[in-house]
Amino acid sequence: MSEARGRPDANKCFVCGPDNPTGLQIAYRMDGDICRAAFTPGSDHCGYDQQCHGGILFSVLDDVMANWLFLQGERAHTAKCEIRFRKPVAVGTHLELEGHLLKRKGKLAVLSGFALNGNEKVAEAEATFMVVPD
Repeated sequence: MSEARGRPDANKCFVCGPDNPTGLQIAYRMDGDICRAAFTPGSDHCGYDQQCHGGILFSVLDDVMANWLFLQGERAHTAKCEIRFRKPVAVGTHLELEGHLLKRKGKLAVLSGFALNGNEKVAEAEATFMVVPD
């Protein structure tokens, strides 16, 4: 669950929803101007060869960027997202997630997201979000 959850309609989110028993329930927080979280993929998150499924990594990166906006009190939808997988991630690998705002123009916000194993980037994404009024 992300801090300051003022929107109970998001509590069923697959990635961060505290009321989704089959979800990841990742807790996001702001640390200055960076949205942070931790995630360790389990056996339910693997694709093949005991590697974390790329769709799971995409989801957590999309959500760390979206939560950057959410924790600022804004609601947004992903308009476009590009991901780069740099290294395979074995099940049981502890990852640190980071979301950064790159630029903002009107209703559009561009953010970057990183999944790190120690100091090594294992995946990164850049996305454009459409900010919508409440």
